[in-house]
Amino acid sequence: MTCYDVIILGAGASGLMCAIEAGKREKAVLILDHADKVGKKIVLSGGGRCNFTNLHISPNEYISQNRYFCISALKRFTQHDIISFIQKHGIEHHEREHGRLFTSRSAQDIVNVLLKECNKHKVNIIKECGTLNVKKNGTFNVHSGKGTYSSESLVIATGGMSFQKKSGLGFGYNIARQFSLNVVEPYAGLVPFTYNRDDAKCFSSLPGIFVNAAVTYRENSFRENILFTHRGLSGPAILQISSYWNQGEAINIDLLPDQDLFSHLKQKRDKKPKAGIISIVSEMLPKRLVEKICENSVNTKPIRQFSDKELKDVSEMFKNRSFKPNGTEGYRTAEVTVGGVNTNELSSKTLESKNVKGLYFIGEVVDVTGHLGGYNLQWAWSSGFCAGQFV
Repeated sequence: MTCYDVIILGAGASGLMCAIEAGKREKAVLILDHADKVGKKIVLSGGGRCNFTNLHISPNEYISQNRYFCISALKRFTQHDIISFIQKHGIEHHEREHGRLFTSRSAQDIVNVLLKECNKHKVNIIKECGTLNVKKNGTFNVHSGKGTYSSESLVIATGGMSFQKKSGLGFGYNIARQFSLNVVEPYAGLVPFTYNRDDAKCFSSLPGIFVNAAVTYRENSFRENILFTHRGLSGPAILQISSYWNQGEAINIDLLPDQDLFSHLKQKRDKKPKAGIISIVSEMLPKRLVEKICENSVNTKPIRQFSDKELKDVSEMFKNRSFKPNGTEGYRTAEVTVGGVNTNELSSKTLESKNVKGLYFIGEVVDVTGHLGGYNLQWAWSSGFCAGQFV
């Protein structure tokens, strides 16, 4: 059995950051990962450009049963710290909408830098380690296909179940339960919706059409693009709202958030009385979408023949459209997992279990889930950094 000071399960963003920080403290660190490559989700993020943080990091952009838990870590390793880290290594970046920061060349650049830092601090990384089995007998003993290892500290940085083809995967949650830690039931977040039967008949023929819209569910609202696909709705606004959505409930979509459509239609009735509803609304939205929405509910008569009540009804079809998803695409396409190890079980300062000395949970496996736009990677950097100061 080979002994280390720290064993980290998971070679993603949080695990690598934790390893670097522990290595700086001259700890003997081992990372074990089941994948054949390090930092796979980092490489996939941002379409290969890695949306590595956001200029507007705030606790309000995170979902958790304890909304205050993330504050300590986010303050001790901020977005400006990760920006300084990549700049120090010569990685160029640029800003996109809503303060989202991306690498200018490739997400692999960040992985390469993290590996360089791990190597500098003598972190040992073992990939394709197979099924892991963890036991605690004074120290933590980790049995893998590549050998058996022991350590005083064990860090669970295995991520959630996003990008998984099978929803049954969730090793980090199983470890938590093994040591009697509570887990907030996980579900797929930042994920496309699928159509119900009626909406599929209406919209499945419109793949590729996108609209800037306001999407609302309960008290949560997001204003960005939505994308119609052959299976359902996607796009940034849909992904954002999906993290809050409960199965069986409807969301509300305003397809013209900057337009008082009812007033606009009344004006058109006075100025262009012979015009049709479809042609008028198609000046603001893609015509194929307008035709589908109006297909079975709007008479083809000229607008002069519409009463105020009828114009109001037309307006509601675009401004206050109820959409009841059949479900989501699930973990296969989800960008994050909502839920995870209950934050009541962990120290917000160290990320260590309150009841199991030496056991730490960081990154996506914890019940802290960010909005779209670099928030989840920032949580990974921050939580990994903080745990790395104490393991």
